[in-house]
Amino acid sequence: MNLPVITIAYGALLIILGVTGYFMSGMVSVTALIPAFLGIIILVCGVLANKESRRKLFMHIALVFGLLGFLGTATALPSLITLIGGEEVALPGAIIGKSVTAILSLIFLLIGVKSFIDARRNTSA
Repeated sequence: MNLPVITIAYGALLIILGVTGYFMSGMVSVTALIPAFLGIIILVCGVLANKESRRKLFMHIALVFGLLGFLGTATALPSLITLIGGEEVALPGAIIGKSVTAILSLIFLLIGVKSFIDARRNTSA
């Protein structure tokens, strides 16, 4: 598993999500760009982690930002369930954007933690 490549892809998805949310909000909600700002930081970490000597540091930094992304958006998940159930929610676009960010971040965190565990096992074996 090439974690820097996964990190770059995750960052790119967040950038796409943020820019899409911004345009879909009629370019009035700058907060819709928050996933894009997070994605830029994570994408840069992924690029910098391509060099073996910097990989550990920048993967840890990327995972910290992934954790912040998850913690900052996970509160929208119950509202997403409500929305999927057909009920009305305030700011459905924001709920969808935050929920997608939370889900992508959780997946990234799980992959990253598994990668760290595997790397630790490989060095101790």
